Amino acid sequence: MSAAAFAPGLDPRVELLRIGREAHPVLILDGLLTGAESLVDYAADTAVLAPVKAAANFYPGVRAPAPPGYVQALITALRPHLAETFGAPAGGKAHLTCALSMATLPADQAGLAQRLPHIDTTAPSQLAILHYLCGPEHGGTAFYRHRATGFEAVGPERGGAYFAALRQEMQAAPATDGGGYIVASNALYEQTGVVAPAFNRIIVYASNLLHAGVLPDRPVSLDPRRGRLTANTFFRFETA
Repeated sequence: MSAAAFAPGLDPRVELLRIGREAHPVLILDGLLTGAESLVDYAADTAVLAPVKAAANFYPGVRAPAPPGYVQALITALRPHLAETFGAPAGGKAHLTCALSMATLPADQAGLAQRLPHIDTTAPSQLAILHYLCGPEHGGTAFYRHRATGFEAVGPERGGAYFAALRQEMQAAPATDGGGYIVASNALYEQTGVVAPAFNRIIVYASNLLHAGVLPDRPVSLDPRRGRLTANTFFRFETA
């Protein structure tokens, strides 16, 4: 698929949320690109969605590389918004990874780290770009505050304290999640906000925000045309 398959939307809706006490920005863009339907077809007919085998990857489902043309069109359309909201350079090089993803792992087969809120990295210059390729019947994305530390984001200066506190909590009460995916507040985390899914909706937030997909304990479908299909991009830029 080439970048020509994805055109800028004629009238995208842009909304900026400020999440939690720390007021971190979460950007919501509806209709930024056309061509989302063809990306679903690609996921269903061409992509080879498979579990990620990397030891450090905790995604509860299957993934496949996204078409380079889509990634090019997505970042071109997003660059002005990333610059305005997050201070990312409007041009120049950035480190990118992008995958088509489907949450397919039943909760009773997932590890605790997959069921609770997480961060993607402590790096302050990495953004998570989540493109919903599914409808509102699927769970969205929620953001959280860690009760013991009060942290809503975990940068380099907070990482040691956060992970030490979390390890202690896991040892003391490993079943505080009740065995299912987190969908609301619990004993360890307070939910600070939720973004609902909508087809062709894109949300952008800092990768070091505590977040989790709002997932059912059993997947709705394993078919990319009916399941919780998303395109997940990490965009890391250089800071001055």
